[in-house]
Amino acid sequence: MKKDKRVVIDEVWTQARVREFLQLLAPTGINADFFTLLRAYQSMRHEDFEKFVHFFCAEHRDLNALSQRGETILDVVSKHRRSARYAEVLQLAGARLVKHASN
Repeated sequence: MKKDKRVVIDEVWTQARVREFLQLLAPTGINADFFTLLRAYQSMRHEDFEKFVHFFCAEHRDLNALSQRGETILDVVSKHRRSARYAEVLQLAGARLVKHASN
């Protein structure tokens, strides 16, 4: 990392910044709702992700959209050791598992 670059950890996100993720464009052939959820999960702290999921659902987007591998975002999140809070946010919003975590 260059000396002039700062590492930012636990940055607080504004509502506007959280909402910006709703505008992400998915690459061709990838479900836009799944892509948006995945990028938000990968980028946000669980508190910000919870806000994002609320905004996402308010726009009637598909919380159970499938990846190219036939997985929902909850399937993906459930595979990660430190993702329990994210999984809980998704489940409370109505996300479902379509594959077993061992697959």
